[in-house]
Amino acid sequence: MSYEYEMLCGVHSVLESIRAARRKFSRIYISKERNLSRLNEILELAQSNKIEIDFVSADHLDEMSKGVKHQGIIAKATPFPTNKAETELKKNITTEISNAGQEDVSNKFIVVLEGIEDPNNLGAIIRTALCAGVDHIVIPKDRAAQPSPAVSRASAGAMEHADIWNVTNTASFLKTLKKNGVWIAGLDAQGETPLFKADLTGNIVLVVGGEHQGIRPLVKKECDFLLSLPLAQGITSLNASVACGIAMYEVVRQRMVN
Repeated sequence: MSYEYEMLCGVHSVLESIRAARRKFSRIYISKERNLSRLNEILELAQSNKIEIDFVSADHLDEMSKGVKHQGIIAKATPFPTNKAETELKKNITTEISNAGQEDVSNKFIVVLEGIEDPNNLGAIIRTALCAGVDHIVIPKDRAAQPSPAVSRASAGAMEHADIWNVTNTASFLKTLKKNGVWIAGLDAQGETPLFKADLTGNIVLVVGGEHQGIRPLVKKECDFLLSLPLAQGITSLNASVACGIAMYEVVRQRMVN
């Protein structure tokens, strides 16, 4: 069987991808000049998982990485696996809620990213989402940054452990969630509900808009309420990953006190 491969650059991306065991590896390339004492865990995991290691020159790694900082290590691996949101919705959300009863189901926490284009923003959001206990991260199939090696690197490898779904029609996806007792909260600079006064307990979806256009009108229409963050005079907006991080941890805070 033949596989499509991509290059994962950097210690954290390589280490976490092996730990997560969600990709298939062709081999790992390590610079001959690299201090191996800091790569002991990678070397041990590679050996136990029967991943071949090639020691090559730093110049060779530079050619392979095409200008990306590689820290003396690159893994040739299959692309990060994502799931189809519509399929996972039926399998993991609606079935669980309908079987358990809305009042009994464990609180679901889903983050829907509406067109985040910057891999660095996506990586930062994914890392924070994992720390905040987000169950699923949903991103559009088109016109948005995808879980690429650049995103893995930006997340310091956290992406390798995330449950990421691709969605074809975000508005339809949210509409189905609403029918199953999930509240939809959109993060919007013009939102009428202050973040710190909103009830974010229970099954909740946090929708975060893209860096340039925010949440699209059709998607915004499916939000039960729109959240705004307090901003000092003269400041008009926050970076998408920062705003999303603040909102995610407000959900965490409310769940801890309720």
